Amino acid sequence: MTVVIGTAGHIDHGKTTLLRALTGIDADRLPEERRRGMTIDVGYAHMALPDGTELDFVDVPGHDRLVGNMLVGAGEIDAAMLVVAADDGPRAQTLEHLALLDALAVRHGLAVVTKADVAGPERTAEVVAEVGRLLGGTTLAASPVLAVSSVDGRGIEDLRGSLVALRDRVARAGTAAGGPDSSEPAPGSRLAIDRVFAVKGRGAVVTGTLRGRGLTRDGSLRLVPGGRSVRVREIQVHGAAVDRAGPGRTALNLAGVEPADLYRGIVVTDDPWVEASDRVLVRLRVALPDRSRARAHLGTAAAEASIGRSGRDAIDLPDGSAVAILRLSTPMAVAPGDRLVLRRSSGAERIVGATVLDIEPPRGISRRRQSAERVTRLADAVDSGDRGSIAAARLELHGAIAPAHGPVTIAVDVTDAVGPIVVASVEGVASLTAVRSTAARAVRRRLTIGRQAAAAAAVGIVDDMVRHGGLVRDGSEIRLPGTVAAGAESDLDLAVAMDRLERALAVAAPPGLVEAARSVGCPPEGIRALERAARIEILEPDLAYAASTYRALASRALAMAVLEPLTPAAFRDATGTSRKYVMAILTDLDRRGILRRTDAGHVPGPRAPSAGDR
Repeated sequence: MTVVIGTAGHIDHGKTTLLRALTGIDADRLPEERRRGMTIDVGYAHMALPDGTELDFVDVPGHDRLVGNMLVGAGEIDAAMLVVAADDGPRAQTLEHLALLDALAVRHGLAVVTKADVAGPERTAEVVAEVGRLLGGTTLAASPVLAVSSVDGRGIEDLRGSLVALRDRVARAGTAAGGPDSSEPAPGSRLAIDRVFAVKGRGAVVTGTLRGRGLTRDGSLRLVPGGRSVRVREIQVHGAAVDRAGPGRTALNLAGVEPADLYRGIVVTDDPWVEASDRVLVRLRVALPDRSRARAHLGTAAAEASIGRSGRDAIDLPDGSAVAILRLSTPMAVAPGDRLVLRRSSGAERIVGATVLDIEPPRGISRRRQSAERVTRLADAVDSGDRGSIAAARLELHGAIAPAHGPVTIAVDVTDAVGPIVVASVEGVASLTAVRSTAARAVRRRLTIGRQAAAAAAVGIVDDMVRHGGLVRDGSEIRLPGTVAAGAESDLDLAVAMDRLERALAVAAPPGLVEAARSVGCPPEGIRALERAARIEILEPDLAYAASTYRALASRALAMAVLEPLTPAAFRDATGTSRKYVMAILTDLDRRGILRRTDAGHVPGPRAPSAGDR
C-alpha cells in the first residue's frame, strides 16, 4: 500500500517548494505554472523512504479561483498536509481548504508551518499555536504541527519522520477498517482519472490514484460512466513499468479506447458496485434547504446538483445528519459509501460533506417504503462497509430489486414479520405460481401458521404488490417494473449485445462473465446462444473466453508443453495473467485430454492435435 498525501493551503505559502525540498521533484509541471510561480492544476511527486517504500504526494492549487482543481486532488487522498506560511499566518484559502478536508472526512494528516527562516522564532511559534487551534474543530484535530524552512532545511528531517508516522497511522486504520492491508479481500479496483494523454504508438494513457484491489497488466476493466470495456496494456508506477500495481499513484496505458473518449472524472474499474448515476440518496453532515443548488465534487468529477429535502426525502437521522436526494446535471461514477463535497455560492452552509447511501434511490410506488427507520438501517450498514449488510438494508428499503442476472429478490411485509423472499428467475421474470409458492413458504415459516392460511396470505401479498406497482403481472408471469417481458427484445438488439460480450471476453484475463454480460446488456439467452454457436468457451460459472482467444491460449499452452512440462507459473508468466486464469485453462485442457498433468507439469495428452493439425 502506497499512502497518498495531499497538500492544502493558501497561495504562495510554499506547498510546491516544500515538496521540492522533500522529494527533489518540481510538482509544477505546466509551463504557465512555472512562469507565474503558482500551481494551476494538480501536480504530483513521490518520496522514497529508508525502508524501501514510497509516499505519493498530490500538490493542489491554493488560489481561490482554482478550488475545483484543488478538489480533484483532495478527493483521492489518504491523508492531508496543511501548509501555512509563518510570516503570513492562516488566510482565506487556508480556512477553505481545511473546511473542504473536513467535509471529505479526511482524518489523517499533519500541518506544516513554512518560512520559519523568514518569520523568526516568536512569530513561527504563534502561527504553530494558531494552526493547532484551527485543526481542533475539524476531523484533523490533534494532528501534529511542525515548523520548517524549505530554504535552509530547518525541520525537514523531523518532517520526514512525521510523514513516516503518518503513513503508519493510515496503514493501521486501513487494516482495522478492512482496507488494502487487511486480511479481507478488496472488492475491486478503482481509478478515478485525473489526467489523459496520448503516447505515439501506444494510444491512451490515464493517471490517477488506484484504490481497492491491485491491477495486473492485460486485465480487463470498464469505464464508468459509459460501461465500455478496456484492456490494461501497460502499467507504470513512478515512471517505471510494472506487471502489477497496488493502491497509490498509477498510470495505465489502455487498449480499446481513444484518448478523445476519455476525460477527467471517468472511473476505470472492475468493481461491480461502481455505477453511473445522476440521482443518489445521500446523508448530509448538515441539513440544506430543499431545492438549493450546489456544485458536487466526487473523486475527480464535478457536476451541478440540486438538493431534494421534501416529503419522504426530508429525513433526519439519529446522529443529527440529514438525508437528501441529489439530482446531478451529469452522471457520475459512484458507489455506496463514497464521500463527496457540496460547494454552494451562497447561504449559511457554503461547504457541506455528504456520504452516498444509495446510487439508485426508490422511485414511484417504492418510495412509500422510504421511512426514517429503513434509511437509518441503510446508513448504519454503509458506515459498517459490509456489502452484505448494505445489500440487505437496500432491499428492505426498495422492497424489490432486480439484479442484472440471477434471482429476483422481493421483500414483502406482513406486519413487518416477513422479510426478503427470493424467487428463481431469468431476467427479472418468474412464474406467478413460483412467486406465490415461495411467498407462502416464507409466510408459513415466519408466522407459524397453517398451509392454507399461508397460501391465502401469499396471494394477497403478491396481488397487493401488483396493485401498487411493486410487481408487474403478464398473464402467468410476474416481473419487476422496468424489466423486459420475455420475447420483447428485438433480434437485432440481442445480436448487438452478443457481439459486445464476445469482444469483452476476447482478452487473456477476461472480466467475470456475469459482470461482463451486465455491463454490455447481454441477457442470459444471449450467453446461451453464444455458447451453442461455439463463439465463447465457459470454463467456470463466472469465467468465459471468446472462442478465438481461448483457442490461442490453448495452442500456446500445448506448444509450451511440447517443449517441456508446463507449470502454472510458466504459463502465467507467458500470458501475463494470474493463477486464477491459468489454472482454469489447464484444468479444462486436462479434462479434454489435450494436456495431461504430471508431477513435473502438464504434458501433451492423448487427444492433443499433431503438429500438422495445429
